[in-house]
Amino acid sequence: MSRPRGRRPANQDTRSLIVETARAEFAERGYDAATLRGIARRASVDPALLHHYFKGKAGLFAEVIAMPIDTRRVVASIVDGPPDQVGERIVRTFLSIWDAPESRDRFTTIVRSALSNEQAAAALREFITRELLVKIAAQSGAKDARLRATMAASQMVGIALVRYIVKVKPLATASVDEIVALVGPSLQAYLAP
Repeated sequence: MSRPRGRRPANQDTRSLIVETARAEFAERGYDAATLRGIARRASVDPALLHHYFKGKAGLFAEVIAMPIDTRRVVASIVDGPPDQVGERIVRTFLSIWDAPESRDRFTTIVRSALSNEQAAAALREFITRELLVKIAAQSGAKDARLRATMAASQMVGIALVRYIVKVKPLATASVDEIVALVGPSLQAYLAP
C-alpha cells in the first residue's frame, strides 16, 4: 500500500504531531531560531495548520512548555519528611523530573529558549521560583523566603544548563546520588536555615 502524497489533513493526531515536532525544534534551536515554517516542514504539514491550531509562534511555544508535572504533588513530596533533608529531596526530585523521557525535551526546550527569549525566561523563572521553591522556602518561616528560593533556583537551573544542555562532564555523567550529596547541603542552607 503506498503512502498518500501531500500534506497531512487537519485532525487531533496532526495537532499532537505539531506539538511534538515543535518541542523537538525548540529544544534543538531555541525559541528565536525556530520558525513556524521550519516546524511545519519538519512535521510535513501545511504551515496554515499551525495558525489554525495555535495563535502564532508564541501560542505554539506556550503549548510546548506546558508543565508535565503536578506541582502540588511535587511540593508536598519535598516538604513531607525530615526538615533536615529538604535540600536532598529537592535535588533528587529535580533530577528525576529532568531524567524522565516524557519531560526531558520539554525542560530542555525551556532552558535553551530561556537563554535567548524573555517569554521562555519568564516561564522558567515563574515555574521554578513561584510554583516550587517559594512554596518550599515558605515552610521554613524565613522572612527572605523569596530570595532564598531564587538562590536555590539559580543553582538548579545552573545544574540543568551544565548537565543537560551543555553536557559538561563529569556533571553530565554523574549519578543522581553523587549530585544529591554535593548539592543537597547548599539547597538545605538556602531553604531550611
